[in-house]
Amino acid sequence: MKWLVTGVLVFVAQLCICVPYAAADRIRIKDLVEIDGVRGNDLVGYGLVVGLNGTGDGLRNAPFTEEMMSNILERLGVNVTGEQFRPKNVAAVFVTATLPAFARAGGKIDVTVSAIGDAKSLLGGTLIMTPLNAADGQIYAVAQGTIIAGGVSAEGDAATVVKGVPTSGSIPAGGRVEREVDFTFENLSVLRIALREPDFTTAARIEGAINSNFGRRIALMTDPGTVRLNLEASGMASVAHALGRIENIYVEPERKARVVVDQRSGTIVMGEDVRISRVAVAQGNLTLRIQEKPLAVQPNPFSDGQTVVVPRSTAELDEEEGTGLAEISGSTSLSEVIHGLNALGVPPRDMIDILKTIKAAGALHAEFVVR
Repeated sequence: MKWLVTGVLVFVAQLCICVPYAAADRIRIKDLVEIDGVRGNDLVGYGLVVGLNGTGDGLRNAPFTEEMMSNILERLGVNVTGEQFRPKNVAAVFVTATLPAFARAGGKIDVTVSAIGDAKSLLGGTLIMTPLNAADGQIYAVAQGTIIAGGVSAEGDAATVVKGVPTSGSIPAGGRVEREVDFTFENLSVLRIALREPDFTTAARIEGAINSNFGRRIALMTDPGTVRLNLEASGMASVAHALGRIENIYVEPERKARVVVDQRSGTIVMGEDVRISRVAVAQGNLTLRIQEKPLAVQPNPFSDGQTVVVPRSTAELDEEEGTGLAEISGSTSLSEVIHGLNALGVPPRDMIDILKTIKAAGALHAEFVVR
């Protein structure tokens, strides 16, 4: 690798935490694919949190909280018709959860609670029994318990301090499964597995590894993201036994050359297979300074003149020294670039701009992802 001037492409070494992907790394199939039909289901409910220390909804701004509290009290046998409520320790919330695959009645799931009114904090609150519905409108779980808030807030007469998000929290194992999702493997003869990152080479290797492990042809790649399994030909006692054997087979996945840039944090991550063709890069910073120093001119004594403001401007244009032209030889690997540029100091934003420019020039041979 030939370097004419040091001080340019060090962005790869400074800001990139790169974990090389060894060609011999083997990964279990269960870590690369999703099994068709094995999925969770989203649940949502509308509930009430009580026991807040004066940080609940203002009922004048959130009338739905008062209405729901009245309904709950009436169901408990308390007649509140015509009464006016003005408590500050109650808040209306949305409760969300995910019903895992094969969850059975009586099992516990985690739930998330989020305020929807003007409550300031849910810290220390208790969620009252809340039904959780799925997309079909059926109740699949019921949530209740003490909320673990994700932040804290403190308020004084003239200042307020908020850390984290106190209006949102969670209840570990706070939901109890009441209804099961009907899904069994027993009647399945053909099943599909879907790759999380579709790739022809990886799918072909999964097909070959499964067929080799079973000693017969039970797997067939139908597209880069799907492998079809003929479970009747597996010779196993059940479909579950066959999948338990398949998911622990090791294969060597193929990865695309990819560069990921996070502009907010200035992070750059590059894969080992990224290649940079022969290219020359010049990078420098220009600083333009313009200052206004108006001058007031006074008229002569005892004259009819007026004071006049005369504009005076100064402009300076500076260019940082030490920047120049750097050349990278053809088919340079990431490790070579890091080795050659490890000691230089280019600001993070400049590093990202240089990467974008190299990609636009067609010299960066990788998928470029900007987040």
